[in-house]
Amino acid sequence: MLAQSASKPNEVTVDWNKTVIVSRSTPTLQVVVNPMLRSRSPIHDASFQAVKNLGADYVRYVPWLPYPRLGVAELEPPTKEATSWDFSLIDPMTKDFLAATEGHSTVMNFSTIPAWLFKTDKPVTYPADPNQVYWDYTQGTELKDASGKDLGDYFARLVSWYTKGGFTDENGKQHSSGYHYNFPIWEVLNEVEFEHKTTPEQYTARYDAIVSAIHEVSPDTKFMGLALADPSADPHYFEYFLNHANHKPGIPLDYVSYHFYASPTPQQDINSWQYTFFDQADRFLATVRYIDAIRQRLSPQTKTDTNELGVILASDEAEIAESKAHPDTIPTLYWNAAGALYAYLYAELAKQGVEVIGESQLVGYPSQFPSVSMIDWKNGKPNARYWVLNLLKDNFHPGDQLVATTLSHHSDIAAQAFVTPAGKKLLLINKRNRIIDVTLPSEAQTANLLTVDEASGEATARASKHDGTHLTLPPFAVVVVSVP
Repeated sequence: MLAQSASKPNEVTVDWNKTVIVSRSTPTLQVVVNPMLRSRSPIHDASFQAVKNLGADYVRYVPWLPYPRLGVAELEPPTKEATSWDFSLIDPMTKDFLAATEGHSTVMNFSTIPAWLFKTDKPVTYPADPNQVYWDYTQGTELKDASGKDLGDYFARLVSWYTKGGFTDENGKQHSSGYHYNFPIWEVLNEVEFEHKTTPEQYTARYDAIVSAIHEVSPDTKFMGLALADPSADPHYFEYFLNHANHKPGIPLDYVSYHFYASPTPQQDINSWQYTFFDQADRFLATVRYIDAIRQRLSPQTKTDTNELGVILASDEAEIAESKAHPDTIPTLYWNAAGALYAYLYAELAKQGVEVIGESQLVGYPSQFPSVSMIDWKNGKPNARYWVLNLLKDNFHPGDQLVATTLSHHSDIAAQAFVTPAGKKLLLINKRNRIIDVTLPSEAQTANLLTVDEASGEATARASKHDGTHLTLPPFAVVVVSVP
């Protein structure tokens, strides 16, 4: 790898007195239920300790469809004789998550609807082994109870289990938990255009039913909607859902959420990823601007949470059906490339005023998506994706001023300056798999640096001091320059 020619420096210019926007943005992550987060997993303790050490707000918790026994509290339909309510496998991870995030806001999303609530040709089965992945649980498109009452009752009872000490089941039997947690935000379902092929109209009706029922048992909870996997595919979801006229009176639209994953092709390697990741990110950022125009027109008080941001490598997609996706096939420098992508999205989404910017996810292996993990599955150490998030979370906060920042050659690096209560800071991101020389603004030529790159490995950002006009950025480096 050769350093970029000094004759064409990436010169950064900052007008510290020109505020572009006052930040409303919080960097955070999501925690998706996975066997590696269960109590007997060798990385259980380290994973939840990483969440605790991060101390982020708006952390998203998702018991998700591949593991029905770990995410669905009533797997069989109730009869007059008995119900199947069972939290014995669900509680341990949920309690660990709530302990790790104590003192911070959370976004709870038990995203999987019991399959028996849907019309299906035959009853939906699921593995006896709670750790066995099963991708075919979300069958059916129409609810048996078109009114949505049974759907709302399920979620109200689930929320009551954790917030009100228990609930009364369909047969009048009391189930006591003793839990009195606070759920500040509840996100209603996940990637609904894929799960049950939910239409905008169906989703809005189900959102209203769930929100109404949960609000009765947890009146202070705010609500988040849509969680779309592919937000650019069909703007009608946003046009319909964000129109208050399509909801029952009094239904809140506190947050809208959606996702982005860069998706390189199987033929690409890291030398192609350096372009694919950021080109696809720019297309997503254009989608965000379009969605936000809809939001501002229909429901300007609704906030935005981009709560799944990451990369899904083609090796994950190709092997996921057979549960053979494996992190050992991923090059080490990939974690830095994916971390640089998240840092870039954070800076650009902050300029658009997005309130919550969530990196996906804590643990994505086994059987889900190894390339989306933030924890090494062998030793439990956080990788560069985690440490980039940690770097952003520690240095940038809502209320910071993003100030005018320009680059003479902008394609290979990204830069954004902030005025914070702790002083002036400059975020630099190398988007390329090569060393790049940056020309710093004069006031930043003597500075303290925090750097996440290949050399920092599975450790926190390395601290150093810099004195000089030029700063050399290693491949996919993310650097915070603090001006004395």
